[in-house]
Amino acid sequence: MTKLSVNINKIATIRNARGGELPSVVEAAKAIENFGGEGITIHPRPDERHITRQDVYDLKDVVKTEYNIEGYPSDDFIAMVLEVKPTQVTLVPDGPDVITSNAGWDCINQKEGLIPIIKKFKDAGIRVSIFLDPVVEQVNAAQECGADRIELYTEEYAAQFNDNKESAIAPYIAAAKRAEELGIGLNAGHDLNLENLAYFAIELPNLLEVSIGHALISDALYYGLNNVVQMYKNKLMKY
Repeated sequence: MTKLSVNINKIATIRNARGGELPSVVEAAKAIENFGGEGITIHPRPDERHITRQDVYDLKDVVKTEYNIEGYPSDDFIAMVLEVKPTQVTLVPDGPDVITSNAGWDCINQKEGLIPIIKKFKDAGIRVSIFLDPVVEQVNAAQECGADRIELYTEEYAAQFNDNKESAIAPYIAAAKRAEELGIGLNAGHDLNLENLAYFAIELPNLLEVSIGHALISDALYYGLNNVVQMYKNKLMKY
């Protein structure tokens, strides 16, 4: 069964809109794990508009499943991750002014910069995943960079799902097959939701983990966090 890692950035967004400590990202992480979530994902940004540096450290000894920290590998980010030592670091190519992730790495042309960064994390015992578009050539390059896993960027899949789900999933299947051939673990995330998740998970049988935040937290406003974690986990069951 594919693991569900819940991105709790939106919890921090709500807290920061009012100030203070409510809702607490720490208590949210504990609840999600108690409800069956198999990982907690955060994506701290330099302006701390949602997850703050303090949150990163506060969660270090709280998360008992898998702690996944996403972000652009600036010097500050690298130092923080090496100090916290999460289960996994997911490298994304976002600049500081990007609202949300909108593209995967160009591992072919950025290989020289990525290789030493990935090695530094792996030497510290941290699993490294690279955010990637579903392009076979980029999967090859990610493996050459030394990545343990890739996280397929699924916005295009989600955008095309209702029009033609077979066409939408095709490049992801090709990328997933190549990752399996190369021995790279497969994650996925971005705009996956209760409508499109099950089909994606069934068509990619080697999918290890999905990271879902915006849709899941939005659904929790209607159905409750406990119910929603179960609903998403049910979508990942491959009958």
